[in-house]
Amino acid sequence: MAVDYVKRPDAGGGSGSAIGLEQVRATAPGLVNLYKQAAVSLEKHRLAGERAAVYLVLDRSGSMRPYYRDGSVQHLAEQVLGLAAHLDDDGRVPVVFFSTAVDGAAEVWLDDYAGRVGALHDSLGHMGRTNYHLAMEAVVEHHRESGADVPALVVFQTDGGPSSRAAAERVLCEAARLPLFWQFIGFGEDEFRFLRKLDELPVPAKRVVDNAGFFAAGPEPRAVPDAVLYDRLTGEFPDWLRAARAAGIVR
Repeated sequence: MAVDYVKRPDAGGGSGSAIGLEQVRATAPGLVNLYKQAAVSLEKHRLAGERAAVYLVLDRSGSMRPYYRDGSVQHLAEQVLGLAAHLDDDGRVPVVFFSTAVDGAAEVWLDDYAGRVGALHDSLGHMGRTNYHLAMEAVVEHHRESGADVPALVVFQTDGGPSSRAAAERVLCEAARLPLFWQFIGFGEDEFRFLRKLDELPVPAKRVVDNAGFFAAGPEPRAVPDAVLYDRLTGEFPDWLRAARAAGIVR
């Protein structure tokens, strides 16, 4: 399925965070607490004032059904949107849904996020198997076509290993030469051995820089405190930025 994103005018911004607190309060009051908590983690990891595009990739394999039903996936999208407001001034997060293939793509916005993930999921029909690489390729394609001159933080959620592990590893290693950092999040009780392997792929034997991180959110991801989630989302990103800048991948 082709990935199609609809552009909207920039949401504004300024120094420091890309979108200021007052604008978030006016546009998305339900995200104010998340926005504030994200600021704490960004400051802690010396990312305050950085600019980056933010993507969200969501697993729609059959085993993910409970996490859409109980609001866990919607909550993650809101957490990511609260973080993105600091990094990108357009007030949007592109979202790629995947299972066997790319099921669809859309965006969540500061002014249009409530219940949106569940509604989009419901509109996409059959839930298939788990293939990371097609969703990863869709993100790579979009970032290239966007002409963005900033790096990208890709939050990639799944509840298990992919059907095609070799393809996922290949795409990750090829993407190491691009200004994309992949932060994988595991929902559920899986041991996530493959994601742990991706996180630890050797540099430079397999990839030019370490371009991935991973953490397991467990069987109840909504129970993970926002502060913990934001620390995990932003913890490895600064190390990658330094390495990518040294390698000439990021300006």
